[in-house]
Amino acid sequence: MAVLVIGTCDTKAAELAYARDCIRAAGVAAQLVDVGTRGGGDEADVPAAEVAGHHPDGAAAVLGATDRGVAVTAMAAALTRYLATRNDIDAVLGLGGTGNTALVTAALRALPVGLPKLMVSTVASGNVAPYVGATDITMMHSVVDIAGLNAISRRVIANAAHAVAGMATWREASGAGDRPAIGMTMFGVTTPCVTEIRRLLEQDHDCLVFHATGTGGQSMEKLAEGGFLRGVIDATTTEVADFLVGGVFACSEDRFGAIARTGLPYVGSTGAADMVNFGAMETVPEKFRGRRLHVHNAQVTLMRTTVEENAAIGAWIAARLNLCPGPVRFLLPLGGVSAIDAPGQPFHDPAADEALFQALRRDLRQTADRQLIELPLHINDPDFAAALVREFRAIVTP
Repeated sequence: MAVLVIGTCDTKAAELAYARDCIRAAGVAAQLVDVGTRGGGDEADVPAAEVAGHHPDGAAAVLGATDRGVAVTAMAAALTRYLATRNDIDAVLGLGGTGNTALVTAALRALPVGLPKLMVSTVASGNVAPYVGATDITMMHSVVDIAGLNAISRRVIANAAHAVAGMATWREASGAGDRPAIGMTMFGVTTPCVTEIRRLLEQDHDCLVFHATGTGGQSMEKLAEGGFLRGVIDATTTEVADFLVGGVFACSEDRFGAIARTGLPYVGSTGAADMVNFGAMETVPEKFRGRRLHVHNAQVTLMRTTVEENAAIGAWIAARLNLCPGPVRFLLPLGGVSAIDAPGQPFHDPAADEALFQALRRDLRQTADRQLIELPLHINDPDFAAALVREFRAIVTP
């Protein structure tokens, strides 16, 4: 077993070797993996040509590319496949600027959640969502560019090396008697529902709650596809509204894809499908300024979905659930889909809700395994949470 230190030895050999040697000095085995595309790499334990050879089209597709961008993208694909062949990785440490950060993190995102992944990067103090995605990559700002060893870079790289050595040494193992895990989606406006679900299930299940902010749903589905979950209670599908209308907490086109590919037991609902999310009020796009808006907090502004948007949301969810071969139960809370979608609340709009429900009734292909269940309850009614739990227990193998 070893920690892999990954980077481009054609430009950062000294820094990478220093990180590897710090890890070894801490008593942990380490290997330097070169992903450079311009030659060099004498310090590497795993040369670039060996990594490049894992590209589907062979090493020439990587090392023979004349365009640097093409070569870096090809090396990222090769590294992803190379890491998949290694069953002896304790942790991974990457070092680099923009190009190497994109290259290394593309491969790290394919590794299992829980395997330590640390990226020291010049871009770690900005928006790291494109690099981290739905995974548990830790980003550390390099402060200075990774361009030579100096008083600052030595300290930062050493800190990273010792941190990853500690992660590799002190891994927490899961016990054989752990409760089976369930993925759950929650938003502030569906918190009472999910809190009650947890109360009813946590005695015999490990309840993993994901904030439905786009990456939250992606993280849940990544764990589902990785075999970490027994099933899913997806009460809060608000990310679909943001995806279709243009909010900041959007899912991807692959939402529900992991459920379709794994056949995991799935129970879902329309939680917070009444809203699209934006940042502070001044960030709301001009075309939406005349819409029904609600300030959730100083950083989040909510926009009420319309009849037409809700119809599209329901149709999209139905089409995706129709691809799921496993047991599916989708519950409609006819009394309202969020805390602010109720009589006297700012997003109460029965016509918009009905458009959502009607699209699901029309488009969801019901079978013995795929059922639509309607209840005259609000989503945050304890009885609705109890119904979600009851349906989940009915379709999950003990």
